[in-house]
Amino acid sequence: MTKNDTRQNIITIGADLISIHGFVSTGLNKILSEAQVPKGSFYHYFKSKNDFGLAVIETYAEDYEARMDETLANEKLEPVDRLRSYLRRSVEDLKSCDFSKGCLIGNLGQEMASQSDLFRERLNDIFSDWEQRIARCLKTAQDAQQIQQCIDTEQMGAFILSGWQGALLRAKVQRSMLPLLRFEDMILKQLGAVDQ
Repeated sequence: MTKNDTRQNIITIGADLISIHGFVSTGLNKILSEAQVPKGSFYHYFKSKNDFGLAVIETYAEDYEARMDETLANEKLEPVDRLRSYLRRSVEDLKSCDFSKGCLIGNLGQEMASQSDLFRERLNDIFSDWEQRIARCLKTAQDAQQIQQCIDTEQMGAFILSGWQGALLRAKVQRSMLPLLRFEDMILKQLGAVDQ
């Protein structure tokens, strides 16, 4: 493997373990054992476990934002269908891991917000960006007369993101798609979404 491959492998394996066990409970030895990388190599790529954690966050956010672009910004779909596509893709992701992971950014937000200002601030910035991406999709839907004109798209974008994070948590706890499907149904009704 190249240096970049080794670094990415550590991040990928670390992200999977953190998604299941949490950041604090995921020890470096476990990550390095799974990645088959010696400890010295870890410190070649990362200054500390926190530095590694931030790299995991950045990589996950980049991947997730690319997926948001594929759904929420997909001009081949009608605006309301973009929102449906985004929500459905998250449902499929949670189902594919048998309810074990959820959203890494949401998981870390719950775990680390009170423990590290550095993590909290970065996670908050990511959530703010995601809210704006949802709000832009809603504004496009509003311009296309697919949702109610009275909706404040920025506030609704923030509400959808917060509600969806809560629905993901409930789905993990219940080991059921029902909280996600209920949330999607209620949001589309609240938006007054019009099928095209």
